[in-house]
Amino acid sequence: MEGEGPPLLGRTVAVYGGGNTAMDAARTARRLGATDTVVVYRRTRDRMPAHDEEVEEALEEGVRLKWLSTIKHADGGRLAIERMRLDETGFPQPTGEFAELDADTLVLALGRDSDLALLQGVPELTVDRGVVQVAEGLMTGHPGIFAGGDMVPAERTVTVAVGHGKRAARHINAYLCGTSYEPGAKHAPADFDRLNTWYYSDAPASVRPRLELARRVSTFDEVVQGLDESTALFEARRCMSCGNCFECDNCYGVCPDNAITKLGPGKGFAIDLDYCKGCWLCVAECPSGAMETVPEE
Repeated sequence: MEGEGPPLLGRTVAVYGGGNTAMDAARTARRLGATDTVVVYRRTRDRMPAHDEEVEEALEEGVRLKWLSTIKHADGGRLAIERMRLDETGFPQPTGEFAELDADTLVLALGRDSDLALLQGVPELTVDRGVVQVAEGLMTGHPGIFAGGDMVPAERTVTVAVGHGKRAARHINAYLCGTSYEPGAKHAPADFDRLNTWYYSDAPASVRPRLELARRVSTFDEVVQGLDESTALFEARRCMSCGNCFECDNCYGVCPDNAITKLGPGKGFAIDLDYCKGCWLCVAECPSGAMETVPEE
């Protein structure tokens, strides 16, 4: 709210959880003045849902991680931590062994659930463990109702949610038109053996600048920064355009029969089959594997 300052978290902050939200909360606590931040997680690192990059940056910033631990009780700035063990299925089980952890603040980052109140009482709609069950086209069991993002079984990220929106829009449009959506045919993947990599020069990946560690814990500036215009253009030129024509004119230049015509920028090429002798030299010399042969009809 306006006029309020940052929260007073104290010197020691405990964060309970193992996802990216827990990492963000721990790193934020450091930036708000906590001198000791510890993440308590009930499994091991290899089973942690947080991205490796998030975990590594948190460790770099001084965040401690307490594995195979769960918080059983909190009282008066002291947490009762029970040691866990993983069973044969990888599920954490209590051991009965306890330890204490002092903390001025406890932040719960155990996940999030969608508000499904809008869907209560809707017939033929199935909710299992807090998420809505959907078909391939993201339509629920009730015809005409679609769901996506955090509301359905999937990885809960912005990228997945945006993809669900795109997919659902196609199926919703087909549903309203009384048809079904059928994705268009896709060309075969351009495997490495279809690429002519000798046409390309070695170009190492550009390194994105990172904020110095000393400044990271005292500011909310971006840790991994973007590329300037010239570097971004250089990085884009490293793309081999696998399976896609980028109008390099190689096929036009190597054709011995002058059977290939340029159609103009962005329009690709046309092959005059009256002149083409079927030597397939253009296919063999395409750097990106964008050309292929098909049986004559």
